[in-house]
Amino acid sequence: MDEIVKAALRKWPDVPHARGWLGLDARGHWYLRDEATQAAGPFPQSRGSRIEHEGLCAFIGRNYLCDGAGAWFFQNGPQRVYVELEAAPWVWRLDEAFNVQSHTGAPAQWRGAWLDEQGRLFLDTDLGLGLVHSHDVPLAAQALEQGLWTLNGELGFEELPARFNYRLSPLAIVDRWEEKPRPPQPPRG
Repeated sequence: MDEIVKAALRKWPDVPHARGWLGLDARGHWYLRDEATQAAGPFPQSRGSRIEHEGLCAFIGRNYLCDGAGAWFFQNGPQRVYVELEAAPWVWRLDEAFNVQSHTGAPAQWRGAWLDEQGRLFLDTDLGLGLVHSHDVPLAAQALEQGLWTLNGELGFEELPARFNYRLSPLAIVDRWEEKPRPPQPPRG
């Protein structure tokens, strides 16, 4: 996490979280989702505007984290901006030596491989589960054919979040700032 973000957290520790405003697609692209986009439907059906600024994408990537409930977020100064995921929290890129790197540039170590019912390849790594970028599937197939990686089997796409502890959409999480006060209850007795 960037030092400027840590400083902002110390200065303003109780800023409400944001949800629905940021999405990550299956190719590792970030999307800004304004109110009109959110009203038009859930991510990824209603994507929003792709963030193209390299510096902003790098900042988001350096400050991309997971909470204890499996919801991924971007720590934007004192505000946690939860991310809507199209497929998984990570999108993996591979090089010719079969090294794995995330869409944020973080290196990862392969631990397992799974196919979903659509034939998409997901890798379990030391950083967590992610989808292999569509351009890198031929390289991943080579790693499997050469016996460098092992295919663990098939899992339905709907099974992946529970199995690997992540949430595709953190919209249902309620923060203490958002809790509605309970009406007074009559005494029991």
